[in-house]
Amino acid sequence: MLKLMAAYVRVVDAINYRIGRIVMYGIFVMVAILLWSSISKSVPGLLPSLWTLEMAQFAMVTYYILGGPYAIQLGSNVRMDLFYGEWSAKKKAWVDAFTVLLLIFYLGVLLYGGYDSTSYSFQYGERSATAWRPYLWPIKVIMLLGFVLMLLQAIAELFKDIATIKGVQL
Repeated sequence: MLKLMAAYVRVVDAINYRIGRIVMYGIFVMVAILLWSSISKSVPGLLPSLWTLEMAQFAMVTYYILGGPYAIQLGSNVRMDLFYGEWSAKKKAWVDAFTVLLLIFYLGVLLYGGYDSTSYSFQYGERSATAWRPYLWPIKVIMLLGFVLMLLQAIAELFKDIATIKGVQL
């Protein structure tokens, strides 16, 4: 059982690590979009772009939704260290296992709602209500993928906590 858990953790960590390392360069995409927006509004003769604000929002959503599992994997999520920092590794693992179970439930609800919203978007060709009117299914698919990756990473973190509680190294 532990070998299976260790294999799962290795595979999920590798996938989320690679995706996270690629997506972290998305900040440059956002900067480029917003720079173009500023230039197109300030240079005489250039018409301001209609797509820049919404595209920057889509890039931001992609950045944090797909980067979230990577952040969880690295342990760079925010914790209240008032008591946590003084606890033993085993006690931290117990608390983390409990909170990860809550996260898994929350992600399950997000996944359920995200699937419904994405299928609706495909079925009816949902578009944004802005002047640019892009289709919304691409960003909804990215969000759904992010929820799946976060759920897989949360399960991997639960397995790591279980191993720590048992005193085993995965």
